[in-house]
Amino acid sequence: MNVSQVIHIHAEAPDKPALGAPCNGCGVCCLAEPCPLGRVISRKRVGACDALRWDGALSVYRCGALTDAAGVLGPRWRWAAPLLRTLAHRWIAAGVGCDATLQAERGR
Repeated sequence: MNVSQVIHIHAEAPDKPALGAPCNGCGVCCLAEPCPLGRVISRKRVGACDALRWDGALSVYRCGALTDAAGVLGPRWRWAAPLLRTLAHRWIAAGVGCDATLQAERGR
């Protein structure tokens, strides 16, 4: 069965890397659906993760749990930002490599 989903990716984002290749910040996986940590943060199972952040200086997407933990948590939970940053590395498997089996095509 072929299933299509349209996600809107920043025009300057890099192309999705091959499965198992190092993450390059393309954002495809997080724009398609939140990871388990993103589901908790976003309080949803489908659609783009609310923790995803665009880094215009580097032209890549980054997980806000790592790069903007205080902003992701909000003012009430800001005190937990260092803990979230520490745990997020393991929870999102940072540095392990691309595990998104999605096929990405640029719009025409």
